[in-house]
Amino acid sequence: MQKVELLSPAGNFEKLKTAFYYGADAVYVGGKNLSLRAQADNFSNEELIEATAYAHNLGKKIYVTVNIFAHNRDLELAENFIAFLESIGVDGAIMSDPGLISLALTKYPKLPVHISTQANITNKYIAEFWHKQGAERVVLARELSLKEIKDIKEYNPNLELEAFIHGAMCISYSGRCLLSEYFNHRDANQGDCVQACRWNYAIREVGRDGDYYEISENDRGTYILNSKDLNMIDYIADFINAGVVSFKIEGRMKSEYYLATVVNAYRRAIDAYYKLGEDYKKDRLYNQELEKTAHRAFTTAYMLGENKNTVNHLNSQSKGTCVFMAVVKGYDETTSEIIVEMRNRFKVGDTLEVLSPSDNFNKKITITEMRDLNGKVVEDAKIVQQVLKIKSDIKLSQGYILRK
Repeated sequence: MQKVELLSPAGNFEKLKTAFYYGADAVYVGGKNLSLRAQADNFSNEELIEATAYAHNLGKKIYVTVNIFAHNRDLELAENFIAFLESIGVDGAIMSDPGLISLALTKYPKLPVHISTQANITNKYIAEFWHKQGAERVVLARELSLKEIKDIKEYNPNLELEAFIHGAMCISYSGRCLLSEYFNHRDANQGDCVQACRWNYAIREVGRDGDYYEISENDRGTYILNSKDLNMIDYIADFINAGVVSFKIEGRMKSEYYLATVVNAYRRAIDAYYKLGEDYKKDRLYNQELEKTAHRAFTTAYMLGENKNTVNHLNSQSKGTCVFMAVVKGYDETTSEIIVEMRNRFKVGDTLEVLSPSDNFNKKITITEMRDLNGKVVEDAKIVQQVLKIKSDIKLSQGYILRK
């Protein structure tokens, strides 16, 4: 049985490596232009060549977003980029503009085309239309229920379906938003969203005398456009039974720690499902993991049907139950020391938890001795990105993360 694909975002090369290290089967990335995450680091053409080779050497896949809605001024750049993607052998281009899609399918047939969620795939006929044009996969709109997804698959049995399973939701329909342009002159549909939906708004009523009167939604705030985060880790079987072949995590702007935590949780949950069936849900470890990184209140959105409780009224985002303290750079076997690079302050006496894709996952290390690379004893790690050695009987590998 072929497992579903776990698809991770990757905002830069280091995040791509993190995603693969923690269990992603594929990543989606953006180039320096033509992508709907212009504020991410993204990839130069040279980096895309290297990243494609890196992914393929691991037996994994890389998809590249070309999902802006183009103006005439973008067309020459877009065609050159599409030709480039075909030439380096990426595994798919994620696109939304019908003109660019037609161009890619007609002139660059070796490049697989995936239809972006921005194209609003909300019913079986839209999916059929794009499949007939030559698209191999559609990324479904996040406004769909699992039942609707199943109906789309039954009508289009040979079309690959990709669906979001975790991450931030957009208050606008499939991400088509005008708020950013209106408030800040940054066009969301050109990749430059200012995330105006996350702002704290005050609602005011105009009285008969012309004065404004504040309307408080509740005593917790007025985040009236701020959606909760999608979390479907308890519904892996439902996604598979609906015909979804690629489980997509949102977040090209998210941190390395966020990616490691979320990808690791879903990798373990998916593997446990294939081994144990629905009994995988008895272990609440996966749910607890997702609480350990920054997120908004969780929701199943519309996956289970109509849902009027999708707005996060509390605040913009919680910090999570754990803090990213250090990344492991290696292990010195002669001295039994972990070599780490500091991210947040920790001290001798602190107990740190291991985040890893191995059996060392969630093991604890209490810091008894710590020194810098010159051998000087350090009691308090407070220099950002300082490289330190920590005494430990647990052998940890490069790429592991320590958290508190």
